[in-house]
Amino acid sequence: MTAEIGIVLAALALAVFLFVTEKLRVDVVALLVMALLLVSGIITPSQGLSGFSNAATLTVGAMFVLSAGLFKTGAVSFLGELTGRVFKSGFWFGIIVVMLIVGVLSAFINNTPVIAIFLPILLGVARENGISASKILMPVSFASMFGGVCTLIGTSTNILVSSIAQESGLRPFTMFEFTPLGLIMFVVGTAYMLIFGIRLIPERRGSGDLVEDFSLNEYLTEVVLQPDSISVGKHIREAPLVKDLELSIVKIERDDKVIQVPSPNEILRAFDVLLVRCDIEQIRSLQEQEGVLFKAQNKWGDETITSADYRLIEAVLLPTSRLVGSTLMRSNFRERFDATVLAIRHKGRLLRQKLSDTELSAGDVLLVEIKQDRIPNFRRSGDFIITSEMERTEFRRNKALLAIAIVAAVVLGATFELAPIVVTAILGAIGLILLGCISVEEAYEAIEWKIIFLLAGVLSLGVALEQSGAAALLSSNILKYVGVWGPIALVSAFYLLTSILTETMSNNATAALLAPIAIATAKTLELDATPFLMAITFAASASFMTPVGYQTNTMIYGPGQYKFVDFVKIGSPLNLMFWIIATIAIPVIWPF
Repeated sequence: MTAEIGIVLAALALAVFLFVTEKLRVDVVALLVMALLLVSGIITPSQGLSGFSNAATLTVGAMFVLSAGLFKTGAVSFLGELTGRVFKSGFWFGIIVVMLIVGVLSAFINNTPVIAIFLPILLGVARENGISASKILMPVSFASMFGGVCTLIGTSTNILVSSIAQESGLRPFTMFEFTPLGLIMFVVGTAYMLIFGIRLIPERRGSGDLVEDFSLNEYLTEVVLQPDSISVGKHIREAPLVKDLELSIVKIERDDKVIQVPSPNEILRAFDVLLVRCDIEQIRSLQEQEGVLFKAQNKWGDETITSADYRLIEAVLLPTSRLVGSTLMRSNFRERFDATVLAIRHKGRLLRQKLSDTELSAGDVLLVEIKQDRIPNFRRSGDFIITSEMERTEFRRNKALLAIAIVAAVVLGATFELAPIVVTAILGAIGLILLGCISVEEAYEAIEWKIIFLLAGVLSLGVALEQSGAAALLSSNILKYVGVWGPIALVSAFYLLTSILTETMSNNATAALLAPIAIATAKTLELDATPFLMAITFAASASFMTPVGYQTNTMIYGPGQYKFVDFVKIGSPLNLMFWIIATIAIPVIWPF
């Protein structure tokens, strides 16, 4: 154990701790670790910054643009709309078709936007057909992972591990090298979900309207301000009614006028009828407060809050949103979007009080009252998917076949090794821009910069692990306890370790940390490293046990109204089956 190894292992431990606890964003953690390694002198500036020019980073960036090109031309949305029709032939036929479509798409393009396209469509299908959305969304999320492990470009993790192998002097993976085992997992995973998994999923989400879905009925009540109320003549933000009781005014009826989403600067007047959101204790406080009368209670529904100018929408916070880690108050949500949040589904809990101070997480579902003409701006922000209605986008449909042809050319070029995947991907992205399938601005917006910075940062840690000898040290300990059982046991151990880590932290970070150790292990045993790297790659992209292990699970967590235990119950058998399949099949497909 040298001082350099000690520093690198300390940086590794810090990274794992921060990744798991999510005290900082994953990209910030990666850059922080890179900075520590640079300051300590473990790696040189050129080594530390090499991740930004690494083939994996550039390829992943280009693939984001290629995926966006297919979406902007309507090539993917057409398939999404098709799924709405197939469910009319029956639930099981519909679920099989949608799982196959999502799986095939995810094998060639980023699965996060695939789920973003299908999410509002499938929620609409569930409402129209009286099906619980929870029975549809989890199988579709899992299908995107089944498809992602089938090709080199199916997930960024596959590209990352291939690049790490190449940087270490090994051969890169080919386009369809993953396909034999990927197809086995696709078939087994789909069969499991159809026979057992879907039946095990509880019917968490009903087919009611949004007010009912968010159980907002008992939190809405109407009160009339009397002339002697101390809140009369006060701005809403200063009114004792609002400040002391911490309630939210949803709308005001004044004479023949209705004020939706009233501004904090709106002055309250005598005889204003206020629709307020508050809990039972607040209602009791209201009853005791002088100058406030209650109107007869009604059965509230969406139509209570909506009007010609205002809509009630359900929106999912994307993992790439700038609002992740912030609060409604700090982000100036109300002023920024001219909208009011009435409830939040946050990490499996339904929140209807003290919303402004809640720290937002990826996958949170917000019930939002918003002005009709502000919805396009809300959608364009890139922070949310509106799941309560279909997006009405003007696609460049005349460019759809062109976009498909360009992506096909990228795949074929890499398959027949006409050029490295990084070259074909960049050329394809440029081609989409030059031929008008996507604008330069849309290309920049399509790139998930958090993933780019994460990749660049963790690659520097991989370099430090190998260069300092820390990877060799960790490898020797793995060999000491597992190596005595042979290389197949090592494949099984690497898969299991990766599977456990990727359930609690970024799959790319997990792969980047374990790949150098796997390569060092193979060198010590004088074996081909490919089987060990394949175990890590497949395990990192097969995260079924938690809603936070993979972005698509995070995206469907809130809209499906799942509980954490649902993923554990349905995903655990899948993880176990894939571990057994990988242990048996990897040494056969990729001999040592």
